Amino acid sequence: MVDSYLRSDIPMSFLARMRQHRLLSVTLLLFTLSLGILIGTLVTGQARAGAGQSAVAGDAVPLQIPDPVELSTAFAQLARQLSPSVVNITSTYGTPPRGQQGQRQRQRQPSPFDDEDQQGWDWFRRFFGSPFEDLPRMPFRRQGNGSGVVVDKNGYIITNLHVVENASRIQVKFHSDPKQYDAKLIGSDPETDLAVIKVEGVGRPLIPAKIGNSDATQVGDWVIAIGSPFGLEATVTAGIISAKGRQVGDETHQLQRFLQTDAAINPGNSGGPLVNVRGEVIGINTAIATDTGSYAGVGFALPINLAVSVYNQIIKTGKVSRGSIGIEFRQGREDLLKAYGATQGVFVERVAPGGPAEKAGIKAEDIIIAYNGQPVRDGDDLVNRVANTPVGSEATVTVLREGKKMDFKVKIAERTEVFPHLAGRRLRPEAPGVETGTQARFGMSVKNLTDADRERLGYEGRGVLITEVEPGSFAEDIGLLPRDIITAINRQPVNSVDDVLRIQSGLKPGDPVAFRVMRASPTTPRGQQPQWQPFFAAGTLPQNPN
Repeated sequence: MVDSYLRSDIPMSFLARMRQHRLLSVTLLLFTLSLGILIGTLVTGQARAGAGQSAVAGDAVPLQIPDPVELSTAFAQLARQLSPSVVNITSTYGTPPRGQQGQRQRQRQPSPFDDEDQQGWDWFRRFFGSPFEDLPRMPFRRQGNGSGVVVDKNGYIITNLHVVENASRIQVKFHSDPKQYDAKLIGSDPETDLAVIKVEGVGRPLIPAKIGNSDATQVGDWVIAIGSPFGLEATVTAGIISAKGRQVGDETHQLQRFLQTDAAINPGNSGGPLVNVRGEVIGINTAIATDTGSYAGVGFALPINLAVSVYNQIIKTGKVSRGSIGIEFRQGREDLLKAYGATQGVFVERVAPGGPAEKAGIKAEDIIIAYNGQPVRDGDDLVNRVANTPVGSEATVTVLREGKKMDFKVKIAERTEVFPHLAGRRLRPEAPGVETGTQARFGMSVKNLTDADRERLGYEGRGVLITEVEPGSFAEDIGLLPRDIITAINRQPVNSVDDVLRIQSGLKPGDPVAFRVMRASPTTPRGQQPQWQPFFAAGTLPQNPN
């Protein structure tokens, strides 16, 4: 019985173990198959993706995103450095005493930004100040805002004259200081539109801005402008130097050669500093070119080198003194110089009556080629050197006259005495009627002067009258105008139309041509006979000069 039991139990145990092993094997097999299928699917997908990418741009390099880095803080550092030195200026204007407005208009230096004599520059606007001079007298006070820069720890500030001119009270406000401090005018210079004021009662040493050298400035240099546009103090804008040596007014303002910048400058920035990336002041923001009165991408700053020269004279004597030799000229006369046998220098168009040049013997049509033995490049070079020569001293002026060099000893006079401020508004003389003249080759018509012409024009000299200038002609290009009177062509006297025709017949395309004409002065008051002054025009005769 026992044996039977044992025999029957052994097969049953063996079968159970077999079933367990079979189940485990199946499970392992299924797991292995599943794992293989999964791995195979992933590998196949990657291979397909790789094959597709390679087919589209196999030679492309994947882009990499760099680690985040801190942006430059150069402008922020400059703003922090300069903000204690830049001030907001508030000028208060009371009702002027009777007659003061008219007196001011008679004595004021003409400005390149005046609306009275725009001559193509009517879109140049001064930031504020000068518009008030033409307003009627009002019983209330008015205020204007501008900017300034501290240049001395004792409270001396440079700003624009038009910011503080004729103000009854000047107040200065520093950044992060709610108090306004009174300031007084130390001196000013109308020719450069600069003024020096001194703030009082601050009770602490001030932080002056660092002065740079504007001669080292290059076109393309980064700059920032700091000021109070529209009264918003400590406003910082950035840009570059767009150009140097810009003359934005008429040629009576020979000392103003501006730095041009695209840093945003608006009303209220006037008098504030233009600063380079080293934190040095290289200019005083003065004007903008605009059709709207606000920023349009073109701003102008007076170079700091000139501002420093003005400042140093003002703190010493309270005014600015400049030398003059008493001549008038125009820039950009290369063709005229060439026609007179010179390659560089200054062509004298007019000599001031009774001035130093006339007393020394210098004449119109002389070409100044050297000053104190040093060559003269152009008008700017001459003006700067003469202006910096002490008044009362003697200078040697070398001129070219009819191909010969001549030296003259000239005693330097005060500029404002030689050329006093013009009185009243500049007016064009009334245009007298003229009859049709003879067609000349230069693109103009001319006629002989009759006694009736001379009486009507108030002219007593010789010459021929220009009756018409054709648009786009050679004559128009070089600046000749109807009612000009031609007295010489290429230094050959002109007394009749026949002289003009004779001289022009000997000229060929490419020859330099220089005209000497008499032109009625634009400063002649209406109703009076005009004053006739010499005017010189020159150019190179084109292929078709008609």
